[in-house]
Amino acid sequence: MPATNKKKRRICFIITSFIHYSRSLLILDELKKRSDVDLHIVIGGTALLAKYSSRYAYVKNILEQEGFKNLYEVYFNLEGDSAAVKAQTAGLGLIEFAHLFNNIKPDVVVVRGDRFEVLSAATAASYMHIPIAHIEGGDVTGTLDETVRHSITKLAQLHFVTNEDARRRVLQMGEPSRYVFNFGSPEIEIAEKVTRRPLPVAVMGTGSGASVDLREGYLMVMYHPVIGEEKELSEKTQNLLAAVYALAIPTLWFWPNFDIGAEEISRELRIFNDTVADHQIRFLRYLPPQEFLTLLKGASCLIGNSSAGIKESAYFGTPVVNVGTRQTGRLRGENVCDAQEDTKKLRTAIKKQLGVGRYSPSHFYRAESTGKNIAKTLATTPLYVQKKFHENGAKK
Repeated sequence: MPATNKKKRRICFIITSFIHYSRSLLILDELKKRSDVDLHIVIGGTALLAKYSSRYAYVKNILEQEGFKNLYEVYFNLEGDSAAVKAQTAGLGLIEFAHLFNNIKPDVVVVRGDRFEVLSAATAASYMHIPIAHIEGGDVTGTLDETVRHSITKLAQLHFVTNEDARRRVLQMGEPSRYVFNFGSPEIEIAEKVTRRPLPVAVMGTGSGASVDLREGYLMVMYHPVIGEEKELSEKTQNLLAAVYALAIPTLWFWPNFDIGAEEISRELRIFNDTVADHQIRFLRYLPPQEFLTLLKGASCLIGNSSAGIKESAYFGTPVVNVGTRQTGRLRGENVCDAQEDTKKLRTAIKKQLGVGRYSPSHFYRAESTGKNIAKTLATTPLYVQKKFHENGAKK
């Protein structure tokens, strides 16, 4: 008998920032390889905004160069740095994603993390009876991001957590155990692969600020706003700048993300760069994954509140000073010490980490073949729409 042509599963993958792209690239590569997948990639949010990109970071151009087809751009971000503007942006995102999903007609929509733009996509898919796959559910952070993350979990049907603590929490939220998968963290697999052959990174070809020589050691700073702490951001950013400046060590400081308060942080960085003549800080936007991870692996210390300090840095053994509350509650390695945004306390914590040096790598976010396992599960797992609450994660 002649073979029947099995319908390809149409998978719609949402990317709303350059970080989403860089942390998902191996999953995308595996999906592209599969003959049973019809992959569609939707690019939105800050991944489309020049002010949050560098000359490296135009995601659509990168994906086109890598041979991906079926690429879509969704514009819905409003200018402004208030809670009302972010809420309105999320509402516009819901409208635009609904329109696009109606045209694409995906079998499953894939989202990751806790961004408010991602919640827009998940809400649209849910109301349109499209199954949702969520990457990185179950983590805790102690901020509004955690609420958004858990909301997406309750909308989603497939769950790709990154650690067993997160899996337990997703099960506690009533999700069926047969649809909760721990294949490890995709960014750790990427970190492992792209740093096997580290390349020289020419940081002077991008960004602004001081000319830095990284050969004798350097710091990295990634400091993002925390929703609910907007009134204190200027002072906290000034304190962090003062602590780093006083150390007089070459520093790579990355601009903040798009959350409420980002403009306040950015303003303080610009004022500092314009008024302090003898600093040793180079201000950068996003870099390609191999360059960023090479720098992170070689840094003397990462300072700030990025999840890169919790995940990738733990795998590399890079010392981290975790600043403030943004990563509160996340599973972490011994390479992380905490400090509040007080200049003296920050300086003490950084000096302590510099004195310790490299830590032993932590592997609690690592697993074999993460991208391949996620892609296979997306392509082959039976899908469903109507959700039921499962007591303690028990099977039906």
